[in-house]
Amino acid sequence: MSNEVRNLEPKQIWNNFEDINAIPRPSKHEEKIIAFMKAFGEGLGLKTVVDAVGNVVIYKAATEGMEGRKTVILQSHLDMVHQKNSDTDFDFATQGIVSVIDGEWVKAKGTTLGADNGIGVASIMSLLASKDIAHPALEALFTIDEETGMTGAFKLEKGLLEGKILLNLDTEDDDEFSIGCAGGIDTNTNYNYTPETPDSGVKAYKISISGLKGGHSGVDIHLERGNANKIMNRLLYQSEQYGLQIAELDGGSLRNAIPRESVAIIVVKDDSYLSEFEKRASEIKKEYLLQDEGLKIVIEPTAMPEKVLSIEDTNKITTAIQSVCNGVFCMSSAISGLVETSSSFARVQIKDGKFITQSLQRSSVDSAKLNVAFTVGAPLKLMGCKVEHTGAYPGWAPNPTSAILDLMEHKYETLFGSKPKVFAIHAGLECGILGERYAGLDMISFGPTIKHPHSPDEKVNITSVQKFWKFLQEILKDIPLK
Repeated sequence: MSNEVRNLEPKQIWNNFEDINAIPRPSKHEEKIIAFMKAFGEGLGLKTVVDAVGNVVIYKAATEGMEGRKTVILQSHLDMVHQKNSDTDFDFATQGIVSVIDGEWVKAKGTTLGADNGIGVASIMSLLASKDIAHPALEALFTIDEETGMTGAFKLEKGLLEGKILLNLDTEDDDEFSIGCAGGIDTNTNYNYTPETPDSGVKAYKISISGLKGGHSGVDIHLERGNANKIMNRLLYQSEQYGLQIAELDGGSLRNAIPRESVAIIVVKDDSYLSEFEKRASEIKKEYLLQDEGLKIVIEPTAMPEKVLSIEDTNKITTAIQSVCNGVFCMSSAISGLVETSSSFARVQIKDGKFITQSLQRSSVDSAKLNVAFTVGAPLKLMGCKVEHTGAYPGWAPNPTSAILDLMEHKYETLFGSKPKVFAIHAGLECGILGERYAGLDMISFGPTIKHPHSPDEKVNITSVQKFWKFLQEILKDIPLK
């Protein structure tokens, strides 16, 4: 925790942010933050409900004179992406995030910051605790597991919400309003192989890829950043003439983050592979010089592994990975500049007789989402993998006649002298799911400026938080009558 950050304005938001960042809150392990939020609501004397899966809803009555306004649902998610640099000694299970001020930004020391979506959570908490901010009746919805499947939104109990306006505080540029988002689906594969003992005369090496920027596999996918899993495979592919066999491989970490690091243990019979490796590594680093200037590719001798894949299985796996599409699949023909469909090859692991992969496909068109998922799975299926498509969630279709959008556009231009950007986002937001569960919601997503979410470079702009907080309060003052 940082006293320096706690003293930033608005203090109520930054203090709430530091409080929740002291609590480990990875997706699917939100028990501590759920308990914290329940105690927070009850400590304010507000009706607080925790549903069967762990979503928390806190209700606050309208302030004096605002009773006739429409009820507003304020929504953010409690979980955060846990990522750290390989040289950072940090235990997410027991340690709180260490936030620091870096010029105009707040960031963390070697880990993700949790501004996605912690600033949204902290802002709602500040409204619930306020005694001098005018607002209509509020239903504060804090969902769980947004980052790894949106199961909180999917399993939200019906009957908990009555509001017809939903403000989702999970967009990451303070001059942008999201009115639509992509749907997603996971493609997971597994394959069992029979390990064998390395031949005599082979040499063992460790290959490490690091220094990539990574980032959000939806929001940042169009930036063409390096994917550690695909880069590693380029170093291994078509190397049977060197007698290359994989012993272990561990690449990427989270399904919704562009993989930044990969480590492989290999054996080779022919030392000339080392010169070939250096040639390939040099070419790859030149390709990524502009978008990933920090890329490091290292090979070094290591202890001889007890078991390796056969050359046949090594070739099958590297050929399949080489065939898997990654990145932008196609752009939207309806909205200029918007990625329509993409895939991120997020996770590869080879160890103890098992080869597994995880990837996430996104699209604003459901049929295209399924098509790219099948396309990603096809080469892995051909090599003998079991392929499963799971965790599908819907997109959110834009509503160009939205009343809350009209209000917010006018309010933004009045306050800040410019027009906001209104767009759909190539990332998953819970609005699509919540709109299916609660029909008739008028929804919009917005938030302060956050850069590099889902990576240890994540940071939130201090001035932007102040701007966002002012804007949020002004919107609530002008919510229309029932």
